[in-house]
Amino acid sequence: MSSHATSANDSKFKSVFRVVSGNFLEMYDFMVYGYYASAIAKTYFPSGNEFASLMLALSVFGAGFLMRPIGAIVLGAYIDHHGRRKGLILTLAMMAAGTLLVAVIPGYATIGVLAPIIVLLGRLLQGFSAGVELGGVSVYLSEIATKGNKGFYCSWQSGSQQVAVVFAALIGVGMSRILPPDQMTSWGWRVPFIIGCLIVPFLFIIRRSLQETEEFLARKHRPQMGEIMKSMLSNWGIVLAGMGMVIMTTVSFYMITAYTPTFGKEVLKLSSIDALVVTVFVGLSNLVWLPLSGALSDRVGRRPVLLFFTVLTILTSYPAVQWLVADPSFLRLLGVELWLSFLYGSYNGAMVVALTEVMPVEVRTTGFSLAYSLATTIGGFTPAISTYLIHVTGNKAAPGAWMAVAAVCGLIATLVLYRSTEARSQYKTA
Repeated sequence: MSSHATSANDSKFKSVFRVVSGNFLEMYDFMVYGYYASAIAKTYFPSGNEFASLMLALSVFGAGFLMRPIGAIVLGAYIDHHGRRKGLILTLAMMAAGTLLVAVIPGYATIGVLAPIIVLLGRLLQGFSAGVELGGVSVYLSEIATKGNKGFYCSWQSGSQQVAVVFAALIGVGMSRILPPDQMTSWGWRVPFIIGCLIVPFLFIIRRSLQETEEFLARKHRPQMGEIMKSMLSNWGIVLAGMGMVIMTTVSFYMITAYTPTFGKEVLKLSSIDALVVTVFVGLSNLVWLPLSGALSDRVGRRPVLLFFTVLTILTSYPAVQWLVADPSFLRLLGVELWLSFLYGSYNGAMVVALTEVMPVEVRTTGFSLAYSLATTIGGFTPAISTYLIHVTGNKAAPGAWMAVAAVCGLIATLVLYRSTEARSQYKTA
């Protein structure tokens, strides 16, 4: 390999690392909140009813996702007009502010009702910035990808999230070994949030060195907000179909990561350490399957991969969770979560790049982010929905059924989206 080619590959690697660094923080924050939902519930949402307290905490976790569509439109339009680099630096600043609010606000016992209100504001700010973070990163990666490797490149958007999952879970394992449960509940849960705040300055340095994509610089027309909104309205079908595809991703992801510690501890009655160790393995497993699936979709196409894994999820997710709850154990939890990880990673590795390809190029960031964000308003509530379904049905395997329903959405959306995309292509070439 020539020195020029080596230098080019090295430059690509650095660009990928720089752009996904902020994505790491966004997912780290969300994971930490999910892992310590029980402790956060006791700190900010005290109640005589443990179920009600946990539901409030998980609802605030989900509330952050309600801001994502707004962030997708506002910040997505900013990125499509002003550039990928400027927008990604702005989202990192907002995420950092939201993390700081959750990390340092005193509990309900100290400042009363103001505590949960401020925590909610912090989550809403995180959700607003996250509304475009995934879209901005995915579009950037698709625009710097080498020919024939877009799936592989885009898979590292989700890949960086898995590093955050593993990092957050490892901190949780370490904290659980160092501190007794009562201290973890009273103050120890704050430490991972503070660690996230300490990482922020380094991430700013990394992301500020990011270069704008050549594809964006070559574009002569930069759409204004009015043009972007008009395009979104005229392409509403693509956005809704994209949303359907992403629902499969968000439900399965938050089920096997953010919800696992709560499910393992509160439902299966396993130890907190066991559930967090399983989450570490889930993150590592995701990190393997995502790039492999992205690369596979580069070779065989996006649609075959998407269809195969949505059908496999529909057929196996509920039976797998049913088998787990019949006789809960660490090994069963690990086995089932790794299977669900395989389903999620293999689907999502193809889905992310597919979503960047079907969106109109001039509003690619806004369209991707809006579809993704609308889906997360549903998928992001997976911990709360799963907790509620178990409560009202008495069926501990209900989360598996919820994942199967999400896979049905992904299957229908994939069929509709690719049929309409092919129809548009034939019309243009006729």
